[in-house]
Amino acid sequence: MRGLIVKGIGGFYYIKTAIGIIEAKGRGIFKKQGITLCVGDEVDVQIIDFEKKKGVIDSILPRKNSFIRPPIANIDLFLVVFAAHKPEPNYPVIDKFLVNAELHNIEPIICINKCDLASDEEITKIADIYRGVYNVVLVSSKTGMGIEDLKSVIRENKVALAGPSGVGKSSILNALHPSADMETGEVSQKTERGRHTTRHVEIFHVDGGGIIFDTPGFTSLEINDIEPEELAHYYPEFDKYQGQCKFDNCRHLKEPGCAVREAVSTGEIHQLRYKSYIYNEEELKKKKKY
Repeated sequence: MRGLIVKGIGGFYYIKTAIGIIEAKGRGIFKKQGITLCVGDEVDVQIIDFEKKKGVIDSILPRKNSFIRPPIANIDLFLVVFAAHKPEPNYPVIDKFLVNAELHNIEPIICINKCDLASDEEITKIADIYRGVYNVVLVSSKTGMGIEDLKSVIRENKVALAGPSGVGKSSILNALHPSADMETGEVSQKTERGRHTTRHVEIFHVDGGGIIFDTPGFTSLEINDIEPEELAHYYPEFDKYQGQCKFDNCRHLKEPGCAVREAVSTGEIHQLRYKSYIYNEEELKKKKKY
């Protein structure tokens, strides 16, 4: 029987099938082959107890994409959530999520939450960093602002929530799917950091269509598997300047005649995006050194 893994806890997987939710474990062959079962996997499951709805997972269908931490698969959209205020946006960290989405061929959507805590001018300044590069949705999970817009984006897609702690990911999930009844954390008054509240990976079906993954591991995400000189390919606003630099191997750092740096100076590329590029490029160089 075919089904979709909608939750995984302690080696047990809960699979949505035509006869309801089946609790199952994977066959030993997965461990032997070093394969991690993921929430979002489409699987073939053998029912071993129809009354108790228990089974065993025989095989995994081909994946569109996958992550190990957290173990999720077959993502269509990456909903990169950060707050307009409390905590303040950390752009290099946000851009790490965006680079990873690009790396996995997943469309990223920028979701700016807590818009009720910032002025229109502040929100516009933040949104303008990404407008023209990514789809930007402005929301307030507290007031309900933008939630219908978010539902329109999610409709018919499998969406992973990602973003730093304290930005309101669980609150957004509650707004999208009230019966999820997620525990929400409060931001520490002292550090303005969130207490992480999601303890396992789970899928929820959103009213109006679409599937959303709630994940414990997408509060921080490092850039791996690329060389420092490849990073520029994962900043889409750099693409139109490809081939226009004086040097073919331009890294867009200090080289003379750099078309990307010229675009930054004229405002065609946002300075904060360029600064995050420099920061993340330096981090990649340090990793390579060690």
